[in-house]
Amino acid sequence: MSSTWLLRVADGRFSLRFERRTLAVTLLLVLALVISALASLSLGSRATPLAQVLEALLFPARSDIVLIVHEIRLPRVLLAILVGGCLGVAGLLLQGLVRNPLASPDVIGITGGASLAAVSFLALGGAALGEAWLPLAALTGALLVALGILALAGHGVTPARLVLIGIGIAAALGAATTLVLVLAADTTAMQAYVWLTGSLYAAQWREVAWLAPWALLGLPLALGMARRLDALALGDDMATGLGTAVSGTRLSLLLLAVALSGAAVAFAGGLSFIGLLAPHIARRLVARGHTALVPTTALIGALILLYADLLGRLAFLPRDLPAGIFVAGIGAPFFVYLLYRWR
Repeated sequence: MSSTWLLRVADGRFSLRFERRTLAVTLLLVLALVISALASLSLGSRATPLAQVLEALLFPARSDIVLIVHEIRLPRVLLAILVGGCLGVAGLLLQGLVRNPLASPDVIGITGGASLAAVSFLALGGAALGEAWLPLAALTGALLVALGILALAGHGVTPARLVLIGIGIAAALGAATTLVLVLAADTTAMQAYVWLTGSLYAAQWREVAWLAPWALLGLPLALGMARRLDALALGDDMATGLGTAVSGTRLSLLLLAVALSGAAVAFAGGLSFIGLLAPHIARRLVARGHTALVPTTALIGALILLYADLLGRLAFLPRDLPAGIFVAGIGAPFFVYLLYRWR
C-alpha cells in the first residue's frame, strides 16, 4: 500500500468525507453552470422557451430562432464562462503566490496595464485599424506590466515586494488612464469608458475562438501547479526543503496569472473583483488544497460573471448595462468585509 492509502486508513472517515465533498461540490457547480447557461440563452429582451433554445442548439436547421441563439446569445454566454473562469483562477494563483487573501489581478497592476494599453490604443486612433487589435493591445499592456514588476522586484521575488510594487504600479497606471481619458475626444472617451467598466455586449464567435486557447491551456497548467502552490503556502524555507525552486515557481505562477487575467481583460474589458471573490467562495466550499480549489474557483468565477451579465441584460430593459457594474456592486462590499475581517 502507498503512504497515501495508509494515511487514509489511519484517518479514513475524514479523508473519504473530504473527497466526496470535493467531488460533490464540483459536480453541483458544473450542473449549476449548465442550468445557468441555458437560462441565459432563454432570457433576454425577447424571452424564449427552453424547448426552442434546445431545438436551436441540437437541430439548428429546424429552428426559427437559430440566429438569436447561435449568433447573439451563445457567444456571449461562452465568453462569460471563459472570462470568469480565467479571472477567478488568476486571482487564486496570485493569492497563493503572495500569501495574501486580498491579492487579485487588480492589486498587482495587471488589469491596470491592460486598461491603460487599451485606452491609449483607442485614444490614438487605433480603432481605425479594426477592433481585432484592441485585445492584442490590452494583452501587451498586461505583459509589459508583469515584466516591469519582475524587473523592479529583482531576482529575489518575494511576496512583500510583489504586493508593494504592484500597488504602486496600479496607482500610477490608474492615474495615467484617467489622464488619457481626459485628453481624448468625447466619443473615444465614451467607448473607452464602456470597455473599462467591463462588458460582454455584442460578443462574437471570433472573440470566443481567440480566448478559448488561453483558457484551455492556462487552466490545466494552473491545476498542474497546484501542489507547488501548496508548498509555497508552508513558507519559503519549508518549500525549499520539499524541493521546490521558490523563485522559479513564483515567476512561473506570476506569468501564468498574467496570461489568464490579461487575456480575459483583453476580451471583456476592465472587470474587477472576480479574481478576489471566486477564490474566497471556493475556500468556503472545499478544502484548502489548491488541487481542489482550481476547478472550483474556475466554475465559481464563470457563474459570477454569467449572472452579472444576465442582470445587466434584464434589470434595466431595454438598456444593456455592462456586467462590470454588478460585479463591482458585489465585490466592493465584500472587499470591505475582508479588510475588516483581516484588519
